[in-house]
Amino acid sequence: MSNEIAQTMEEAYEPEQAQGKKWSAFVESDAVNFFTANKIEKMTIEDGNGNKAKLSRTKDGGIKIDSTSSIIL
Repeated sequence: MSNEIAQTMEEAYEPEQAQGKKWSAFVESDAVNFFTANKIEKMTIEDGNGNKAKLSRTKDGGIKIDSTSSIIL
């Protein structure tokens, strides 16, 4: 019996792209929830793998997200 964690096809064959999608999902859910719950005006986060995001409040109360991800080949 193998101890490997089951992966999606994308995680198995293109892990960098899968990581980028996970980053986007994290930023748009967990990071936004934290940002909103703590009434933060500006926040910058980085995962150490080249993925970065900046969240800031707009004048009309919305949230602006600038997100970048890096792929190392």
